[in-house]
Amino acid sequence: MSDAHNTRNYFAHGGSELVIGGRLTFLPGASVEGADGLFDLPGPPASGGAAQLPALPDSEASTVTALRQDYNNLLAALRTAGLMASAPADGGGDG
Repeated sequence: MSDAHNTRNYFAHGGSELVIGGRLTFLPGASVEGADGLFDLPGPPASGGAAQLPALPDSEASTVTALRQDYNNLLAALRTAGLMASAPADGGGDG
């Protein structure tokens, strides 16, 4: 059997960075210090209740142009709901 090791998880930059190239598994009861809010989704609206996107009609697009508009409407709804960052200032290349 070979003594060669192939390490995908290692410390870099003098130990100040832990590089995870494999799977990181948290067992029940484990905690991560300093990760408060790291995995949180946007919370419910100020009015209470669960966060919901506005209802959008099913697409009935029969052209690429109409489908593009439906897609852009979906993106706008995601941004308005706070589930996606705002579009880049240059319009995001959708011209």
